[in-house]
Amino acid sequence: MTDAITTTRTLGTASPLTVSTLGLGCMGMSEFYGTPDEAGGLATVRRALDLGVTFLDTADMYGPFTNERLVGRAIAGRRDEVQLATKFGNERAEDGTRLGVNGRPEYVRAACDASLARLGVDHLDLYYQHRVDFSVPIEETVGAMAELVQAGKVRHLGLSEASAATIRRAHAVHPITALQTEYSLFTRHLEDEILPVLRELGIGLVPYSPLGRGILTGAWTPAEGDSRSSAYFPRLNGENLTANQRLVDALTAVADRHGCTTGQLALAWVLAQGDDVVPIPGTKRVRYLEENVGAVDVVVRLDAEDLADIEQAVPRGAVAGDRYGDLSTIDA
Repeated sequence: MTDAITTTRTLGTASPLTVSTLGLGCMGMSEFYGTPDEAGGLATVRRALDLGVTFLDTADMYGPFTNERLVGRAIAGRRDEVQLATKFGNERAEDGTRLGVNGRPEYVRAACDASLARLGVDHLDLYYQHRVDFSVPIEETVGAMAELVQAGKVRHLGLSEASAATIRRAHAVHPITALQTEYSLFTRHLEDEILPVLRELGIGLVPYSPLGRGILTGAWTPAEGDSRSSAYFPRLNGENLTANQRLVDALTAVADRHGCTTGQLALAWVLAQGDDVVPIPGTKRVRYLEENVGAVDVVVRLDAEDLADIEQAVPRGAVAGDRYGDLSTIDA
């Protein structure tokens, strides 16, 4: 029987939001990572709440739009248990066509209202700009987001994949509670500039893909219909995949010594990077959710020597290939 998480962490200091120590990314339930599974997704979200994983992450573009509806159904009658986060900015049409990044104030307001309706709630606990719109000053976008806070539709604001400079400008307009960005043993670029700025300003970190899109579990294999098998994810293809799998094998050897799975150890490493860090591993399967929850017990057993062993197995900068095939929408 998997033990429930009873601990919490707080994102942000100027506008603090207390969430479960581990969150749940819901994207893959609806799109991108193989066949969508609504029934599995509903069961996973509900099991997450039972296990104390109450920080749920979605976005309007997942599906598109279907993931928010799924999450809304899953939390019906349990809204008070949930810290609910969604995102806007990667604009898509109903048929899935990508329309670009949109940070215009009028779009911010319309997107929020649409998300509230799909989720079936009257407020969002955390509302992120999914990607920075380079054509709109961040002050204008965050200004519109701040209006949503004043209107009671949103409690806290966040950014995703924003640079240190953008974070400073945004935070000057309205307190930013959290930055969501990719962070794992395979992706550590933010340690140079972004993480120091977050800690200077009192902003929490919400790592997405803390398991390297599954490869750090030691169990992921390429599959037809899974976007991770495409050229858009260079690390998970060809010679890069072969090289990166050797790093995972080294991590597995460390995990074996600790009596846990490779994924649990990788997640525990992320959790060990600070009490202001709340990873959101995604899954559409209850069994993987339960495995991920076990990382919360693993992290308390790790000391400085253990963390050094983990980083020796997967040294910073050792991963082969870029994290995306196209980095043009990433604010650098």
